[in-house]
Amino acid sequence: MEYVWAILLILGLMLSQVLQLFSMPANWVALGLVALWKYIYPESMAWNFVIVLGVAAALGEALEFGLQAWGAGRYGASVRGNVGGIIGAIAGAIFGAPFFLGLGALLGALGGAYLGCLIAEMPGRTRPEAFRAAKGAFVGKALGFTLKTAIGATMVILAIPRIWP
Repeated sequence: MEYVWAILLILGLMLSQVLQLFSMPANWVALGLVALWKYIYPESMAWNFVIVLGVAAALGEALEFGLQAWGAGRYGASVRGNVGGIIGAIAGAIFGAPFFLGLGALLGALGGAYLGCLIAEMPGRTRPEAFRAAKGAFVGKALGFTLKTAIGATMVILAIPRIWP
């Protein structure tokens, strides 16, 4: 029966990463599944491994927002533009979620980062400067999303050998 549960958990881990496309907490779901397995089968892995996965999940979140801010700043955004981009990305993900079978959340987050930064930068900046800063927020958000997804895939790949009996 342990094999059945292991297969189901591994499938759950893989499916959890689909949540990345919907701007949902995929890495945290994967961490929860691994912690549940550790709780049920304590001999399968050490708690240190679960803690390392938790640090990786937190790093993925920090990178997602940090790279957005870095990208916007590198392209000339002010602090106001950075804040506008982050708020726009969150709002875009929320409002985009109902579209394209949920994939609108990803498009909404990327577009929201761009529009949020653009709107925040427009007063007091020339149009080309504001558009350049918004492009940076978009590029940074895309890079952050990519790294967060890669971290999630790595978490799953590292967990599978510890789950399979």
